[in-house]
Amino acid sequence: MPTEPDLVVPTLEAISRWSGVSLPNEAARLGLADYVALLAELEALRGTVVFEDEPSSFEAALRDCMEPAQKGAAQ
Repeated sequence: MPTEPDLVVPTLEAISRWSGVSLPNEAARLGLADYVALLAELEALRGTVVFEDEPSSFEAALRDCMEPAQKGAAQ
């Protein structure tokens, strides 16, 4: 068996401590090891994802979603 990432054992312990659940099989353990790559990908996105400078108002969002016939009546 390949060496597991450092995240696996503490995560197994935390899951067991908090919920009383242990991983059902080796596939689940391998799946947990995959989180290391997922966390690295998410970390790489830090600072690149931003909200709009001026978020749209609720009313503007409603107008954008209207059917074309309703837009003319609302104006």
